[in-house]
Amino acid sequence: MVGINNLVGKGLTRNRSLSFFNKPKYVYIPMISSRDTNITILVKKGDYVYRGSMVGKRKGNFKTPIFSSVSGTVIDVVEKPCLTGENIKCVMIENDFKERAEKTHAIKQDIGDYTKTEFIEKIKNCGIIGLGGAGFPTYAKYDTEKEIKTLIINGVECEPYITTDIVLLKERPEEILEAIDAIMRINNIKEAYLAISKDSKLIKIVESYLGTYPRIKLVPVLNRYPMGWERNLVKYIKKTTYDRLPIEKGIVVNNVATVYSIYSALKYNKPLFERVITLTGEVLKKPQNVCVKVGTMAKDVIEYIDGYKRNKDIVIVAGGPMMGLSVISDELVITPDINCIMVIKKPSVCKSIECLRCGKCVEKCPSNLSPVLIKDNINNIEELKKLRPEKCVECGLCSFICPSKINVREYIKEAKVKLNQEGK
Repeated sequence: MVGINNLVGKGLTRNRSLSFFNKPKYVYIPMISSRDTNITILVKKGDYVYRGSMVGKRKGNFKTPIFSSVSGTVIDVVEKPCLTGENIKCVMIENDFKERAEKTHAIKQDIGDYTKTEFIEKIKNCGIIGLGGAGFPTYAKYDTEKEIKTLIINGVECEPYITTDIVLLKERPEEILEAIDAIMRINNIKEAYLAISKDSKLIKIVESYLGTYPRIKLVPVLNRYPMGWERNLVKYIKKTTYDRLPIEKGIVVNNVATVYSIYSALKYNKPLFERVITLTGEVLKKPQNVCVKVGTMAKDVIEYIDGYKRNKDIVIVAGGPMMGLSVISDELVITPDINCIMVIKKPSVCKSIECLRCGKCVEKCPSNLSPVLIKDNINNIEELKKLRPEKCVECGLCSFICPSKINVREYIKEAKVKLNQEGK
């Protein structure tokens, strides 16, 4: 397949044990869900909240709840920058470090012992969303009248530098396989595939537990980016394609981190208020994967792992090197859709030159688009409609491969916005 080697930078973190930062003095619970800021705030200044208390709820079609990640007192509603670079409203909570929960729940011994309706309600009420970056409400994938024939678990972690799913598979293989098996039983799914990159150590770890789950098949895939793109995985594993969503072919795709959050919801009734992120880059003293509470400031986590080797002439990227966005500083709130904070030396500036018409962006595009033509027609709405920029997954290969150093992806993102506005 087209793409680039995805092993770049992974050696910084893939062999380090998972660590935990659970004592931020303040958290700033972001009032955003799947890039939607139309959120009802359910608390006010002075309120005491428990870990797992609902502090906000999305108003739209997917009324996803948002939870406090600590117990403590609501200080105020303030604005903080998030993944998009925009300031968003956040519920600021002072941590009392007591980790109090409002209710205690019995541990579920058999997490496959739910009806489908109970399963959907559980992961909906626990606010489980896709942790691969899109943040789509997970329950919506299962809340369908269509028969789910195949479950694909995306553990490919195909973007360079990022290793969150790899470390989860290494350290939590039993829980992840137990969750996959439970999802299959609850939803009467006949087959499941766990896709991971070709990594002999990781394959050996997972295979040592697979004997208990004969219906789960391990599928090693190419160490290429963007192999982990949902559409690529479905085509590679099931030899089929679809129009908009995999469920059209009876397929559901979840990534490993999402499955682990489903496990926690089914086993412990645990809402989504923390996640594992990769903190990486040559500028950090101790790159590693850290489990952090949602609403933690990135600077606090970086300080926890001993900070920077240098703090001048650096670039901070929220997300990976291909799909991430550079941010002004580490004054950034950790939201559920952030899977990586990367800090690198500021690269030397290379000015873009006129397009060479080499066609490399067309050759590499996994969506079979013509990125250069979209760029050329950025102000021609009728032509843009024909060129289908909405199919772009923003993988960044077009910008990465461009010998003229043109940031092609930004033109395509702009085209998507223009078409979206035209359709309103």
